[in-house]
Amino acid sequence: MTQILDRVEGPRDLRSLTYEQLDELATEVRQFLVETVDCIGGGGHLASNLGVVELSIALHRLFDSPKDKIIWDVSHQVYVHKILTGRKERMNTIRQFGGLSGFADRNESEHDAFGAGHAGTSISAAVGIAAARDLLGDDFYAIAIIGDGAMTAGMALEAMNHAGHLGTQRLLVVLNDNAMSISPNVGALSRNVNKLRVDPLYRNAKRQIGEFAEHVPLGRQMWQGAKRVKTSFRDLLVPARFWEQFGFEYYGPVDGHNIQELEITLASIKKVEGKPVLLHILTEKGHGIPEAEADPIKSHSGTYWLKKPVSADAPPARPTYSQVFAQATQELIESDPRVVAVTAAMLEGTGLAPVHAKHPDRVFDVGIAEQHAVTFAAGLATQGIRPIAAIYSTFLQRGFDSVVHDVVVQDLPVVFALDRAGFVGDDGKTHQGFIDISFLRCLPNMVVSAPKDETELRDLLFTGIHHDGPFSVRFPRGSGPGAPTDLPMKQLPIGKGEVLREGRDVTLVGFGVSVNECLRAADILAGAGIDAAVINARYAKPLDAELLIRYARSTGGLVTVEENVRAGGFGDAVLEALADACLADRCLANLTMPDAIVDHGPQTMFRQIYQVDAAGIAARVRELLPAHRAAPADASAATVAP
Repeated sequence: MTQILDRVEGPRDLRSLTYEQLDELATEVRQFLVETVDCIGGGGHLASNLGVVELSIALHRLFDSPKDKIIWDVSHQVYVHKILTGRKERMNTIRQFGGLSGFADRNESEHDAFGAGHAGTSISAAVGIAAARDLLGDDFYAIAIIGDGAMTAGMALEAMNHAGHLGTQRLLVVLNDNAMSISPNVGALSRNVNKLRVDPLYRNAKRQIGEFAEHVPLGRQMWQGAKRVKTSFRDLLVPARFWEQFGFEYYGPVDGHNIQELEITLASIKKVEGKPVLLHILTEKGHGIPEAEADPIKSHSGTYWLKKPVSADAPPARPTYSQVFAQATQELIESDPRVVAVTAAMLEGTGLAPVHAKHPDRVFDVGIAEQHAVTFAAGLATQGIRPIAAIYSTFLQRGFDSVVHDVVVQDLPVVFALDRAGFVGDDGKTHQGFIDISFLRCLPNMVVSAPKDETELRDLLFTGIHHDGPFSVRFPRGSGPGAPTDLPMKQLPIGKGEVLREGRDVTLVGFGVSVNECLRAADILAGAGIDAAVINARYAKPLDAELLIRYARSTGGLVTVEENVRAGGFGDAVLEALADACLADRCLANLTMPDAIVDHGPQTMFRQIYQVDAAGIAARVRELLPAHRAAPADASAATVAP
């Protein structure tokens, strides 16, 4: 039953509710979240949303969205915000193709003031929005909600510094302190922000002194007159002075699950003039749902406790590429004292959590700080360590300057393991790994590689740690084709591809995950009488130009396939090599991700839409070879032409 929630069509409907009704609404919202996420098969981001139910309600009661601009950092906690701003009926489409985004999206609603998907952006955006407001003579609040984990992103502190310098008014930063991002937070800043979680002395003392003051003559005046003492006492226990040094007025800490306390505090904050305000709230990730509270890491991405048990007769699930990467990294750590792993707050996402548990001194989680992660790895490399920097493709973009300036310029042996390369699935536009080949291939000294399967991923990692220079290996989200993961790792010759299938009519050249699609496409083409060779390129840089030129001459030409945009990608590298050999016309087509921002949806569907799956590759080849257009194609054919 969602009796109160059914009456909420927009933020204004919240303002007539009593506090008792609001508490019931919070309960109904939590149950609705659990049902919605479970219904769509996970949906992701459950625990983070359970933690901001009361905050979302309070913000929408006290502020006037969309006039007032509410900006959510990362925005993986906007499900409640979406429910309260007229999107409740579409929540069952979240993260589904054609449905609601799992993040804030300016194209989706006027209530989504700023789109996000990466951490640390909200305060910068809010300061920019507030500055534009002042330039235009407008009048509204800019509110940034940022987690304590995201505060480790250097950009967040840069924005705080700028806001304090400007003295930006009607700017509120809500520090949502739940001691977690996805993994437990790391770093000195996080430890200081979370002092109150382990030492309730300040909160209890403040309450007790206030109660005492109410019951003595002139107590209220005494309490007001003791503000300076109170502030000094507070600063011994909480990091208020830290934020005030940025030029912010500090409020808190406040119970983030008490709507009435939040509203009283927010009402006071709205009266502050002359400076920006930071409100420090304490919340619990997964709050209100016992199973989510018990395991906020596992419940971050869904309703793990409601999943049906796997049948004993079901075949074991293939390991994901992330799991294969982590297994290989652990083996390398245990066999080579030089090897360490570095990640930026993604121990779970990269599969490194169990490796960290086993080797805490060899796996470094630096927090949400990709630029630092890269330069930290560079520092390690100068001392003979062989660091593996495990960073999602979409997040390495944030550390690009460090890749160039600190690793490539100094030609240091850092291995970049780029998870979630290519189509990423339900996380959508902010997480698509669509440009890493382009921005790494242009760098001198950088090796750019991609495995066709799990075995090759292991071998490329092994090759990387034995290479005396920068080395990158990209791999996709999800499982591979099922190649062995228990074979001894071996070095692969850098800059050398391999021929997987001979043919005379055309050569399909795959890079990474696309190799297996090329093999399946060759089977389809065989049914249409087209004899296709297949090459596993392995490397986009250095390229196996000799091999590619040879097959460009001996077959009808090359068709390259990759999951990266065309500009600067693997196909461009092949075209450049052929042009240098005066064979540019032998590059028949480069099949790539589109020159567009791709939204959320299944990887298989997008591969089909953009013709980088087997059927799409085969169809494109038949268009390119006119003599074969009339031949009947059997998509199920699996016979290799002689």
